[in-house]
Amino acid sequence: MAGGASTNGTGAPPQAGVLEGVNPIAYSPGNPIMLFIVQAVIVIIFCQLLHYPLRLLNQPRVIAEVIGGILLGPTVMMRIPGFKATIFPADSMPVFNNVANLGLLVFLFLVALEVDIRLFTQNWKAALSVGMAGMILPFGLGFAIAWGIYHQFPIGTTHVPIGFGVFGLFIGTALAITAFPVLCRILSELNLLRSNVGVTVLAAGIGNDVTGWILLALCVALVNNSNGLAALWALLCCIGWTLMLVFVVRPPFIWALRRTGSLQNGPTQGMVALTMLMVLASAWFTGIIGVHPIFGAFLIGLICPHDGGFAIKLTEKIEDLISVLFLPLYFALSGLNTNLGLLKDGITWAYVIGIIVCAFVGKIAGGTLAARANKLLWRESFTIGCLMSCKGLVELIVLNIGLQAGILSETTFSMFVVMALVTTVATTPLTKALYPPWYQKKVEKWRRGEIDWDGNSTEHTEPGHGGNAQKPVESQIRRLMVHLRLDSLPSLFTFITLLSPENVPVSAHPDAAEDASGSNEVQIRKRPLEVHGLRVIELTDRTSSVMHLTEGEDFYSLRDPVVNAFRTFSQLHDVAVSGRVAVVPADAYAETLMSQASEVSSDFALIPWGEYGSVSEDQSFPVAMSASERFRSSTHLDFISQTLQKAAHTCNAGVFIDNGFGGVTKPVDRPELARTRSALSIRSHRAELAALPVFNKSHHIFLPYFGGPDDRVAVRIVLQLAKNQHVTASIIHLKWPVVTAAEPEASGSSPNPKAAAAATAQDLNARQEQEDAVFFATMHASLPSDLFSRVVFSETDLSSAASALSEIVALAQRTVGQGPKNAGDVVVLGRRNARLGDASSAAAAEVAVSGGSSPDLKRTVGAVAEQLVTAGVKASVLVVQAGGMGGRKGLDSYA
Repeated sequence: MAGGASTNGTGAPPQAGVLEGVNPIAYSPGNPIMLFIVQAVIVIIFCQLLHYPLRLLNQPRVIAEVIGGILLGPTVMMRIPGFKATIFPADSMPVFNNVANLGLLVFLFLVALEVDIRLFTQNWKAALSVGMAGMILPFGLGFAIAWGIYHQFPIGTTHVPIGFGVFGLFIGTALAITAFPVLCRILSELNLLRSNVGVTVLAAGIGNDVTGWILLALCVALVNNSNGLAALWALLCCIGWTLMLVFVVRPPFIWALRRTGSLQNGPTQGMVALTMLMVLASAWFTGIIGVHPIFGAFLIGLICPHDGGFAIKLTEKIEDLISVLFLPLYFALSGLNTNLGLLKDGITWAYVIGIIVCAFVGKIAGGTLAARANKLLWRESFTIGCLMSCKGLVELIVLNIGLQAGILSETTFSMFVVMALVTTVATTPLTKALYPPWYQKKVEKWRRGEIDWDGNSTEHTEPGHGGNAQKPVESQIRRLMVHLRLDSLPSLFTFITLLSPENVPVSAHPDAAEDASGSNEVQIRKRPLEVHGLRVIELTDRTSSVMHLTEGEDFYSLRDPVVNAFRTFSQLHDVAVSGRVAVVPADAYAETLMSQASEVSSDFALIPWGEYGSVSEDQSFPVAMSASERFRSSTHLDFISQTLQKAAHTCNAGVFIDNGFGGVTKPVDRPELARTRSALSIRSHRAELAALPVFNKSHHIFLPYFGGPDDRVAVRIVLQLAKNQHVTASIIHLKWPVVTAAEPEASGSSPNPKAAAAATAQDLNARQEQEDAVFFATMHASLPSDLFSRVVFSETDLSSAASALSEIVALAQRTVGQGPKNAGDVVVLGRRNARLGDASSAAAAEVAVSGGSSPDLKRTVGAVAEQLVTAGVKASVLVVQAGGMGGRKGLDSYA
């Protein structure tokens, strides 16, 4: 027995493995899976660890995967004695290579699924000019620098010598190609997909991508075939195969998809199997004719239909396994072949810099000039040029093909890998610098004619319409902004119904006699309430998520079931509404909501608290969750805190925590097993009767009034809600216990700074309490006569500051939840109260958001709301925060 291995006398390895002394990571040709598992685990961990810091710099995942491979390769880790022989022995690489290349085949199929030819055809003029100019100039520069590389560095080993023509063709193609998948992700992260820049780049990138693969196929065919005639036959076969796929295979394939319902409902398991068989068969055919197998997989992706979201749904089924397991292995394999130690002299690094300059200059100059010729602004044109210079993972695939085909040597391969990393890393920072968000908004308004180029307004807007200027707190909600969530629609609909007027115009029969004026049309009055709904869908790193976004937010705004339910509700209740969908990253939810609120000049932004404690409500099967877990999600708390922080500069805002509002009850206990029935009882068992609507449609609102800007806005909201005949309200002014003033100091004694500061703070509190009392009395005195019987103003004294919270909770429990069969009660309260610690809590929440830490429930919604929620008060809670100028003053008063 040697090297820790033993046999059982028959020459076969022991079946007990390590229990019989076998080395667990030793490569065995009869059982290669054991070492492969170790290799895969090391690669995946390396890539994930590198991705976490790099994503903070907005770098795509492929950068982490390539750098991880370089670190594992001869540049760093393989310099450790025994590392290569133990972890990546030469005998094990064929297995590693086969698995990585299988993943590459499926990935190229996904890349083609992501390519929507309709985007190219709809914008063909700009796509053709920008795409061609962005390829011709870098191709020419690449061909030029290839002359020096060809004569300075050895060419890769092949069975026949490679002429300069083939080498120059490959280098030109490597510099001219653009990484379409990485480009999509960068555009989606920067929210540029639907802009002029994004549409132009995507359309040009599709043409660039397809043309680049054709040129690469030509290179490989010329290398793999011994003479030009054989290469010509290979290309003709490839063209014939493409035509057969389009005109012979695609029609019956689409028929089968329709027949199985895969176009409408997503691919069935059988159709997924058929599609993958087509991918493997096409890859096999293009491989045997001398063209790389990835081209066959790419062609199958191009013929797959995008109708009914089939391409997106198919991508969702296979993308995670490819991106998490197979793709890192391929790019790690690329890094294992990269040896930066070969770049060891001045002439080599001079060529590296020359390659980088050619890549940047060719792409940026070509794309910029072509975009400018299409009447885009210079800054937009430069941005397009920079985006087109992105190489990413497509470039690395091209380089690996060149290395495997023997076109590139290890030195030349390493030089071009450095170029690919530099161009990919630089794309996002350059785009942010050239096309920042403030410039995007300026150009958008300028193109709409709202401002001139200097930023001056070109139109006079009526008060409350347009613009982002701060406005004072409105006495009434006339323009409401709501965050649409599937799990919160019942409470949102009920809240909007209470805010909107009740007189609904009566329709006239079309055959009714005309009136004296000759018209039988019913005059519908303009509604005083506008509601703008925004549904936010999370944009993730997944390919399918980016494909959703490339379809267009307008497309989903017209078809989204939540938005359409919102529009239907508006038609039934005669409310003026607008609804749209935004697809953004989770950390941009708050910014997106408040930007929309600013654009529509909202008076009040209503943010419902998620029923399941998550930022996203898209759950195919909602799980049961306890009340405490609903308020523990750090991501949801962070989202609410960020939204309220941004709302302080925009408009009044409220966080609505639903607890049966609208009469919709939510069972919290897990269902028990039903009792066993006999056969007779089963036959005689009747289905559960349909539930009748809530008979008692009343709501009671309780408002504990302490004072301050938040409470003043809350009072106004309660009075507006109370105009609905189903609403009654109790507004109670809670008075703090009187604090005895400090004794004056004896004459001649030295002044006490602490006592003076305390006296000043006490005077400020006294003046603030007086202003709050005057406001309370004014609102009571100005109460309309029709609300006298349904709105009660009262005052009560708190016994002590220490027991204030418990007294408020007890008061709320006595006031709301007394009619359990009504449509739901609500506690409305201000978010911030200095005497309850909310001044420091609100500031701490803002510090936590800006500093990256997650706030807790108290810092997010305030001390009173936190106590009401945890105490289980039988009512919903609306936490109000003043915004705009009023909110700014409120923050200043707490500073």
